[in-house]
Amino acid sequence: MAAVLFGAPLAAQFRDDFDGPALLQDPAGANGWGFVTGEGHAVMDFVQGPGFATITVDATKDRRNVWWAFIVRRVSGSLDLGLLERPGHELRIEARIRTDHAPRRVNLNLNTQKTTDFHSHLMEYDLAETGTWYTISMTTRGFEGRPGDTVNAQMALMDWGLGSYRVDVDYFKVDVVDAAKTGPDLGPPIPYHPPVSDPTSFSVRVPVAADMTVDLAEPGVNLNGWTITDAGGKAAIISAGGTRVALLRWDFGALAGRKVAGSGLLELTTRSLELSTDERPDFGLLRVVETIGGEPVWDERTSTWTGLSRGAPRDLVLDPQMIIDWPVTARDGGKTYLTIPIPVLQRLIDGKTLGIALTPLGSIDASFYAREGRGGAAAARLLFNLKER
Repeated sequence: MAAVLFGAPLAAQFRDDFDGPALLQDPAGANGWGFVTGEGHAVMDFVQGPGFATITVDATKDRRNVWWAFIVRRVSGSLDLGLLERPGHELRIEARIRTDHAPRRVNLNLNTQKTTDFHSHLMEYDLAETGTWYTISMTTRGFEGRPGDTVNAQMALMDWGLGSYRVDVDYFKVDVVDAAKTGPDLGPPIPYHPPVSDPTSFSVRVPVAADMTVDLAEPGVNLNGWTITDAGGKAAIISAGGTRVALLRWDFGALAGRKVAGSGLLELTTRSLELSTDERPDFGLLRVVETIGGEPVWDERTSTWTGLSRGAPRDLVLDPQMIIDWPVTARDGGKTYLTIPIPVLQRLIDGKTLGIALTPLGSIDASFYAREGRGGAAAARLLFNLKER
């Protein structure tokens, strides 16, 4: 009666607090926890810890860093799926987790045996700090589970790098809820590969303050003079391909203390593009990552990879997990727009992330106009909105 009167959670819940002496495992995820990897050579385990469970992933034998690793549990046996037939009722998945590497993202997903679009009820979550417990949740919209369906709940790590990683899970639960009464999702959730927003919808447009190409195979050489000469003439460019990486940084001094409102876009202007005509998954894309270490304010005229990295390994300078992987618009002068989520934009403004790097995913050679090109009109720009003061 109290639940009905005061909107308390309905008695339709799956919950695991991981307090037992051993983790209940089942490769199928039906009568215990299953876990699986794919698209690479990562190896994972999911084991009981002291009051929490631990996911470990060893990706040291992987090569391309497009792997995924997820835990899965069938939860339909604990839920009254008939409640989903009531107007406004949905599933809510929630977990409390911490990681030993940051920044990184995980995702939560709910699906059934009828699901064909596995992104339809999937959200990502930004873990900004190591050792910090984060509560993350996702409430579905229009979930089509019905009595007799098999409902699976999943949490995944994707493309974290070529090292060894750990995520602790304090609890994991799934509820049938009245979506209007359950409160906002925690995390907050980040849409996975959302549609590209209209560039004209953003009021703040910040051109890049410095850009340069570095070649990781020639770490002591300054390549600020990187150019292209073809039928279109000669142009100063930044380039991503092979062992080359393009580095971008901005000056956000005028925006100190401001808060971002919604995701934004990184705008790049293409000069040339070379890639295979064969379509392959995760191949021939631009991988955009955060610059998380090294020299904060490098001089594009004199800096080299050796200098700006301060001798640190690549993964401590460039976050190995991408912000986004995306195709490049091919034509000269074409615009490529890449969605940059709120947490990354806020870290850039706050100076916690030092810039953005453009790296190749697979065999691709992508060149973009440097900030000097076309009188500055083709410079890379960040487009976003700010909250009112």
